[in-house]
Amino acid sequence: MTNRETDFNMLNQFAIDVIQEMGRQALEFYGRGKSELKFDASLITDMELRLMESFKAKLKTHFPEHLAFVNTHENLEYSHAENRYLWIYDPLDGVANFQAGIPIWGTSLALIENFWPVLGVFYMPSSGDLYTAQAGRDAFWGRRRIQVSGQGCLDDESLLLTYSRFHQHYHPNFPGKIRNFGCTGAHIAFVAMGRAEAAVIANESYQGLAAARVLLEAAGGRISRLDGREFFLNEFLNGQKIEEPLLAGAPEICPQVGQCLEPCAL
Repeated sequence: MTNRETDFNMLNQFAIDVIQEMGRQALEFYGRGKSELKFDASLITDMELRLMESFKAKLKTHFPEHLAFVNTHENLEYSHAENRYLWIYDPLDGVANFQAGIPIWGTSLALIENFWPVLGVFYMPSSGDLYTAQAGRDAFWGRRRIQVSGQGCLDDESLLLTYSRFHQHYHPNFPGKIRNFGCTGAHIAFVAMGRAEAAVIANESYQGLAAARVLLEAAGGRISRLDGREFFLNEFLNGQKIEEPLLAGAPEICPQVGQCLEPCAL
């Protein structure tokens, strides 16, 4: 084993260990939102701040020269030094579920090296589901290797996962079932393991998609525009919101799904 492989295995293990520890900390806040509030901002803010600070402290202890993504990333220089590594941590995906005590929510961590994604981890603390992937290698659910659905065309058994208010934006002509579980990371993980053919993604950011992108691509899928054209996530490394809706799925399925989505009239 080369020194680089040894170093990378250490980075991968750090990602798995720290995301599980962050998940345990998140469980202390889980389901504690005020029932009379649709969105308990104080609960979510307190949790996200605590977890972000805890993650930064662990990163500083283990890899003090590595960088942590915080809303924007301004370092555009290619480097061979340790600061070529940038960690992207998203404390909470599935806010409404988390606040309400619904177990479909997660936390994610990705690593990029000189703007190239190298690993991604998505963890669902309530269920213990751990999804991991290294760029150019296999994707895993726990220790089980996963791949996107091999179904080449849509039928009445196909499953499309969508976001909140999807039916206010589209008149779908999808032949199968349409569901929303309220967590983008979980939706993409379910696509990566072949449980759903595709997922429509909206109102996302680089931070929210960094780990899921690595997982999906390692499983044979991709994130694309609705018409099937390639989407470049790194264009949003400056932290800006991704305004356009996207599709996650197998390359041959995404264009078919896009053709089933007719936008509602404004």
